[in-house]
Amino acid sequence: MSSPDRNDTPVLITEAAPSYEEQHAARRKKYAIMMSLRFPCLILAALFAHTWWLALFFIVLSVPLPWMAVLIANDRPPRKTEKANRYEVERRAITQKSTTVIDG
Repeated sequence: MSSPDRNDTPVLITEAAPSYEEQHAARRKKYAIMMSLRFPCLILAALFAHTWWLALFFIVLSVPLPWMAVLIANDRPPRKTEKANRYEVERRAITQKSTTVIDG
């Protein structure tokens, strides 16, 4: 028997957030990919040392990569907003009654 307070609507699995372990694994993967891009940028800068502007481009590209990798790795998905279940009182207007006022 179900109580009137219980919501029997099933929760769809597609609405469920990924588990903490899945989120952490995805963030670790993004971090590893971004940090692995830094070393090739430095190698390319060394290879293009004769073209100073191209070498400078690869060095400048490799400088913010650790900072961005840490920011992305520490970023968690936003929480879903939940509707607060609050009791709402039905408001009724006071009916107008005809009253007789006696001035005396």
